[in-house]
Amino acid sequence: MIVITGATGQLGSRIVDRLLERVPAAEIGVSVRDPARAAGLSGRGVRVRRGDFADPGSLAEAFEGAAQVLLVSTNEAGDAAVAHHAAAIEAARQAGVKRVLYTSHQGAGADSRFAPMVDHAATEGRLAGAPFTALRNGFYASTVPLLLGDALRTGELVAPADGPVSWTAHDDLAEAAAIILADEGRFDGPTPPLTAPVALDLEDVATLLGELAGWPIRRVVADDEDWVAGLTGHGVPAARAELLLGMFRAARRGEFATTGAGLEELLGRPATPLRAVLAAALPE
Repeated sequence: MIVITGATGQLGSRIVDRLLERVPAAEIGVSVRDPARAAGLSGRGVRVRRGDFADPGSLAEAFEGAAQVLLVSTNEAGDAAVAHHAAAIEAARQAGVKRVLYTSHQGAGADSRFAPMVDHAATEGRLAGAPFTALRNGFYASTVPLLLGDALRTGELVAPADGPVSWTAHDDLAEAAAIILADEGRFDGPTPPLTAPVALDLEDVATLLGELAGWPIRRVVADDEDWVAGLTGHGVPAARAELLLGMFRAARRGEFATTGAGLEELLGRPATPLRAVLAAALPE
């Protein structure tokens, strides 16, 4: 059996859908905090059990009988994230799981300027010592629409200095994960970068946005401190604003610029371009 955590989330739900195209439903289980939200999967023949990283005792039953468990990384950051991942890894091993898979990131690194990348690196360290696969996913392309601010209204995309990022679509990463799960042991340890084939910065994004909107969008570089002050002035907690600034600091160090052919080779088709993601996100 293959068990997937976070199966009602944006990535996990897509992975289950793609896996159902490759594996009988009776061989798939999900571990979710709220089983009621996964009733649709139960109706499709998927085993649904409660499992919560914050409640390690719940994971024993959720992982029971699994040969593989895919841990979809938590949305938390810092020590809490790593502790929850470590608890899930330990629970999987106690349950006799042969291989633990984890949705990591191509930018994972202990010295990253962006805190979640440090967490990914620490989690990969906890995976060592038994068979594991770390999916080195590209940066979610769905992040880009969240960075646009008032660009469509003002004609200016305002954000701190950045760098190229291999923006990668959720759907592509979900399909890749399903392929890897269905072909047990295909990768041992970290995968090659699972990214779009090109890395784009916000100057490129402004150009794409202007082409889609039909009018020019100018990229404007904001001072780091001014940008953080603007966020906190709109109610964003200071710690959250500083964490978000770390994404830009990491990008301008080139931490997210890595690309590779691994994703397209797995999919057997071209990766979804950022233009398509932006087009789907823009108001009609």
